Amino acid sequence: MIERFEMKNFGVNRHIAWEKLAGINVLIGENGSGKTSVLKMLYAVLRSLELNKKGNDPYSLGRILPDKLYWTFQVNKLGELVKKGTESSLRCRMALDGKNIEFEFGSDTNLTIKSLKTDFEESWGNTTVFIPAKEVLSLFSVIIKSREQDKMFGFDDTYLDLVHALSIPPQRGRNSRVFAAGRKNMDRLLGGKAVYDEKNKQWYFKNKNTRFSMGVMSEGIKKLAIFDQLLANRYLSQQSIVFIDEPEASLHPKAISEFMEFLYDMAKNGMQIFLATHSYFVIKKLCLIARREQYSIPFLGLSKDETIPLQYEDMIHGMPDNSIVDESVRLYQDEVDAVLGGEI
Repeated sequence: MIERFEMKNFGVNRHIAWEKLAGINVLIGENGSGKTSVLKMLYAVLRSLELNKKGNDPYSLGRILPDKLYWTFQVNKLGELVKKGTESSLRCRMALDGKNIEFEFGSDTNLTIKSLKTDFEESWGNTTVFIPAKEVLSLFSVIIKSREQDKMFGFDDTYLDLVHALSIPPQRGRNSRVFAAGRKNMDRLLGGKAVYDEKNKQWYFKNKNTRFSMGVMSEGIKKLAIFDQLLANRYLSQQSIVFIDEPEASLHPKAISEFMEFLYDMAKNGMQIFLATHSYFVIKKLCLIARREQYSIPFLGLSKDETIPLQYEDMIHGMPDNSIVDESVRLYQDEVDAVLGGEI
């Protein structure tokens, strides 16, 4: 589990220091405030630690991390990740499972990170996955061709890594009690299962004895099906760390509520989850879960306006002040003004 992390001069943010992280952690902010970039940085570091001298692979973190950052952010040089207008270096520090990793590089950095310190001498030993806002099940062949054949920018490493994770066939035998219950809840929410046809290299959605092309299914169904497959093939474990960008995308508010309950069940049994969201329904449901269960859900509010301080809260104490609720209140006030104005 990530216990804390600090980022300086990264992207649009001058300084982020998020401590006392928990099973579910939530980031919000307007478009352009850096939510997705923060998730991607954390993912790139974790994935690099996962691949560090894994098995018989001799490649060390010093070689893996720059390559992972390059393909995750798809920049011409790593120095482009440094906050514009600063002469200071980008610095990243993370405490993970009682160990530390830290690195830094300046705006003139090409594809090599010279300043890297870590307590991880071997592979981290767990798995991490990034689930982007856009679904991938109907884009499998396109992603593989774009990245592995054409070696082109477009689909970053979060997409490619997810495709590889989903390609693992479902495992036979009894799943853990927690994941077995989670899959039952997910199957109920989905109303069926995602099935991969290895021969035709296509995903299908199966409801009882009827099979549908995944292309005709809704974006929301595809996103939920991703989680179901990662539980079925055991890629995810109770020690995994999952990043989800806009979990609300294409989901009905009722499905969002049930999905948050599912994520809470996964988190309380060991999995760590980071969410970046624009949804009132997501933060409201998580706030209710936190208060109901007396369960810590740390909250980070980012802003692209440097004059506004970052917001560090915990939903166990109630709904934090945030721009999503502020806009909901503003729209309600506009409606009241319109109604009263019409009567006058």
